[in-house]
Amino acid sequence: MKLFLLKRKRLAALACVLAAGVMFAAVNSPLTVGAAAAKRQLPIYCVQRDQKMLSISFDAAWGNEDTQQLIDILGKYDIKATFFVVGEWVDKYPESVKALSDAGHEVMNHSNDHAHMSKLSRDEIIADVNTCNDKIEAVTGVRPTLIRPPYGEYDDNVVSAIRSMGMEPIQWDVDSLDWKDLSAAEITKRVTTKVQSGSIVLFHNAAKHTPEALPTILEDLLQQGYTFVPISQLILPGQCDVDYTIDHTGKQCPA
Repeated sequence: MKLFLLKRKRLAALACVLAAGVMFAAVNSPLTVGAAAAKRQLPIYCVQRDQKMLSISFDAAWGNEDTQQLIDILGKYDIKATFFVVGEWVDKYPESVKALSDAGHEVMNHSNDHAHMSKLSRDEIIADVNTCNDKIEAVTGVRPTLIRPPYGEYDDNVVSAIRSMGMEPIQWDVDSLDWKDLSAAEITKRVTTKVQSGSIVLFHNAAKHTPEALPTILEDLLQQGYTFVPISQLILPGQCDVDYTIDHTGKQCPA
């Protein structure tokens, strides 16, 4: 009988310990999840700016039929943009890369061959980015400091690898969806109604209706009082989490 009572006491004590452990986990798990979420690294989608300032950007990965037309349109309004170019595009169209740079536009990195970077190792990402940087620098004389990961895909490994190189990953908060062959009117409406101070707008080189939509977009936004600057002039300088922070929406804010 004494042995039976002793076993019951031990079982009761073990049950208390297990219950306490479950309660501790339940209370503390939100803190653990919150801490993990807080460590997630994000690219810059837009910037906290009091001034009516924004940047327009173009991704160039395939065609080249409208590059000079885009240069001419931007030149008419004296607006400088940021072009994210793929290394293989540089190989095919070095004269267009030089023309962009000579016109005062930023030529930045869009990977070497438009790979899915989230499937690459850290070393593979760094090698890919450096290969594209080398190609751009050879043509323009300027080494890129910004990169837009292909497909807009990234994870902590991608963002960490890029920042370890002293570069900044850039996304966008206004998507023209010009790659879907939307009409010029649809592209114009999307951009002009979604833009806000500190926005980064995404267009694509060789999109069907972008050259048609672009003049109206620029005129509309200029009338609204916006100033256009390349992305390197829109973003805040310094080191992430030291000189600036990036909130959960991807907005870069002063620290």
